[in-house]
Amino acid sequence: MSKGYDRREFIKQGARMGAAIALSGAAVNSALAQLSSAPTTIKAAPIGTVRVGYVGVGGQGMSHVRNLLNVEGCRIAAVCDIVPEKVEAAQKAVTDAGQPKPAGYAQGPNDFLRLCEKENLDLVYTATPWEYHVPVCVAAMKNGKHAATEVPAAVTVEECWELVETSEKTGRHCVMMENCCYGQPEMAVLNMVRKGLLGELLHGEAGYLHDLRELKFSGRGEGLWRTAHAIKRNGNLYPTHGLGPLAEYTNVNRGDAFDYLVSMSSKSRGLNVYAEEHFGADDPRAKQKYALGDVNTSLIHTKNGVTIILIHDCDTPRPYSRVNLIQGTAGIFEGYPDRVYIEGRSEPHTWDTLDKWLAEYNHPLWKTVGEQARGAGHGGMDYLEDYRLIQALRTGRYPDYDVYDAVAWSAVSELSEKSVAGRSSAQDFPDFTRGAWKTNKPIFVTDL
Repeated sequence: MSKGYDRREFIKQGARMGAAIALSGAAVNSALAQLSSAPTTIKAAPIGTVRVGYVGVGGQGMSHVRNLLNVEGCRIAAVCDIVPEKVEAAQKAVTDAGQPKPAGYAQGPNDFLRLCEKENLDLVYTATPWEYHVPVCVAAMKNGKHAATEVPAAVTVEECWELVETSEKTGRHCVMMENCCYGQPEMAVLNMVRKGLLGELLHGEAGYLHDLRELKFSGRGEGLWRTAHAIKRNGNLYPTHGLGPLAEYTNVNRGDAFDYLVSMSSKSRGLNVYAEEHFGADDPRAKQKYALGDVNTSLIHTKNGVTIILIHDCDTPRPYSRVNLIQGTAGIFEGYPDRVYIEGRSEPHTWDTLDKWLAEYNHPLWKTVGEQARGAGHGGMDYLEDYRLIQALRTGRYPDYDVYDAVAWSAVSELSEKSVAGRSSAQDFPDFTRGAWKTNKPIFVTDL
């Protein structure tokens, strides 16, 4: 099967064939084998200087623009936003950095289409509201550009398939920029796992536990659109920050795969209580009915029998946490605070601090690029993810994460919503790799 083969077209053709002639069992098996053997790698030629078009230059978008201005071999060639003043601010940041003034696009929410069609770019990168991630990425790829998006890559499973199929058809990368995969603790744990320190992996726990009540009612930034999701949807709306590192530890899409999920949500009280306390009981925000349960808990089972607990909690008073726990047959790592226990090396029943292990297991990327990343967004994670993507495009190296990772991690959103709505019914993960997860090789950053 060719790289760009459309699974829906395959189904249509199968239906047409079935109307004309009854397929034998052998023919069906052959067809399914072709479908499951579809290639899951995109090969792209090296790019000397990566010309970037950035869509959505608000807070997080501008943070990435500043990072990219400090990455060798990268040029910001175009910027787009619905707010003209933000486009102007981004243009000024680029010229202040000594680069030519980028083209500006600010003619409404769909002006990214004009950017993708007109500009001679190598990469279109978006930090827009969630519902625009897929349209921007698809427009970029269909116009011959690689695509990168803030998280989550998609909101629905149908959108996930659209990203996969467009990437395969166009031969363009589509990368979800999950910065938490590049945190120093996460990458140190990855190093420990790759070197067998924790033994065979059994179980992980992760989450996004972040008090966003003030932001959701702020009327600015993400508060302009994120609260609408809490009004309409009930599930894990933001799964990838915690799940991405665990997926890498456990080789999801590269030797293992997410199999099925069950999910349940607590009642919804946090936003109403906050609104009552800050705006009064008669305020419309206090009376609003929010579909999103304050705490959503999902349980994921992988094909190889690893279990993962994944939590979403953005509407209660609490300190920030991504949990980041991974348990193996020889030891355990647990985050927030970061601590390690290795059987035979740690004192019995006693945690070690991660610092005790960093000298031996600090990830090579943090050893070589960590200093230049410090001071950038989110403790340097943002710089490292931007640096690695540009480096991959410049050298023609396959990115650290691909479209199949983007959609596997993002699909949790709709699957959890369906499970919650079905009284925690089990929801199967689509196999976006069409079986290639069985033979794909694990990725570990070593080409520094």
